[in-house]
Amino acid sequence: MKMKRIYIAVLALAVVLPAAAQDTYESGRLLMNDLNGTARYVGMGGAMEALGAEISTISTNPAGIGLFRHSTVSVSAGLVSQQDSKEFGGKNGTKMSFDQLGLVYSSRVSRSSFVNVGFNFHKSHNFNQILSAANSLRNASLNMLSYHKADLEDVRRGGYYWDFNDRGHVIGYENETSPYRAQTFSQTDYLNMNALNLEYDAENNAQMFYNAADYYMFDRSQRGWISDFDFNVSGNQGDRFYWGVTVGIHDVNYKGYSIYTERLLNSEGSDVGYDGNEDYVDYIDTRRIEGTGIDVKAGIIVRPIAESPFRFGLYVSTPTWYELTTDNDTDFNNDSEYGCEDSWYSGESYKFRYYTPWKFGASLGHTLGTNVALGLTYEVSNYSSAVNRIISDDPDYYDRERSYVDGPMKDNAENALKTVHLLKAGVEFKPDTDLALRAGYNYQSAAYNKNGVRDMKLDSPGVSYASTTDYVNWKDTHRITFGMGYKLSGWNFDIAYQYQLTSGDFYPMQKFEADQNVGSTNVDFKRHQVLLTVGYTF
Repeated sequence: MKMKRIYIAVLALAVVLPAAAQDTYESGRLLMNDLNGTARYVGMGGAMEALGAEISTISTNPAGIGLFRHSTVSVSAGLVSQQDSKEFGGKNGTKMSFDQLGLVYSSRVSRSSFVNVGFNFHKSHNFNQILSAANSLRNASLNMLSYHKADLEDVRRGGYYWDFNDRGHVIGYENETSPYRAQTFSQTDYLNMNALNLEYDAENNAQMFYNAADYYMFDRSQRGWISDFDFNVSGNQGDRFYWGVTVGIHDVNYKGYSIYTERLLNSEGSDVGYDGNEDYVDYIDTRRIEGTGIDVKAGIIVRPIAESPFRFGLYVSTPTWYELTTDNDTDFNNDSEYGCEDSWYSGESYKFRYYTPWKFGASLGHTLGTNVALGLTYEVSNYSSAVNRIISDDPDYYDRERSYVDGPMKDNAENALKTVHLLKAGVEFKPDTDLALRAGYNYQSAAYNKNGVRDMKLDSPGVSYASTTDYVNWKDTHRITFGMGYKLSGWNFDIAYQYQLTSGDFYPMQKFEADQNVGSTNVDFKRHQVLLTVGYTF
């Protein structure tokens, strides 16, 4: 008979855990950048890395700040709305957003040369999203995955050997004789093995079993942002050569709340239990990620022909070196007649490091008279080279924390992620001196391989700390933008509209046997943004 009790048990108290790291898909959230900044930049699809004289280029091609001939200040805010989203977790798909605040101070050093300094804040990524998916399952369930891993009995085969610790909790060990917890034993496995995968016979002997499921429902609401604080120095040499360097500080604030529900089957394959009722289990997860990172960007813009306004730009960005803390609270509710507990809990808090890939960009810019400006930008970044790093327990000579690469997770990133190409195109037309009309297109290729997997059988701390198993292989992103600007004395007022569309394949868990169907679901992320910028030039 199932015991009516709740264990509040933190895994770190159960056995000695390894140093921490994240898994590929959890960390992958930090790789994504939105098209955001001033309304002028957004309205042109972001294609201003060679045109310059735009404060938003401080975070892409810093040389763009070198084209300013006057000092300027600007502030941007707007409304972001997710199309076709339902309210979940007390959140809906529409939210106000403060997006940008910046200042450029321009100093003339000769008749045609300037040295400028600038600062800009902007949200490089807005995490706001509500994701919902539901589908059928065949010969699969989360507790079946935990059972399958336990049946392997050894971390070298992607599993663990289950046994009780001195607190009476089930823990997955590296093998039958090891005293160490297996890194393949996730928080999800901990919940399943203690509440659902075990039953006790009349002699109180524990027996391991599993229940397949035939249906799942999933909802996640996530909020937060990555804020960039960029500090720039740049220059203009004779109106022919422009250079710039930016040091960026990135502040991460992420919170996600999800509920995953399965309908379990009995041993005869029916979704009606032996008591005549349907049997459900819920996994309720809250995760937070906070921390900071730093990077350096450098770029140039060259006007090769003195008589022509045509120019090209080149730029490079180092990895962002993140140091982060993540924590979760995860509850398992067992509203079924199976297992030995009605509920169970797991929670963790740990530090990790994450290094994003290098970025390289090239751009073209040209003006036709005083009425038309054209911009084109190409950027490339190998996302598969992003690295999760484990923080070592052994400090260096100066008592500073050291870290090393999470090898299995690095291999997983190379299989799941790929090189991302970003193309921006934009045009600005001025029917008169004070009015500007803009349009742009922004395309980003898929970051995830179609067959990428969030592998919960890796011998990695990224797995041992995982409290969920779902993942999405997002595809290409398309952004269409329009904008308008008006100048009045030293003031400028700009407004932009952006529509973004990304599709992906949602998976509740990995497929671990050939005859399984884990119910992949196509999901869409459609977002609208209206952005207003007010600026002053002096």
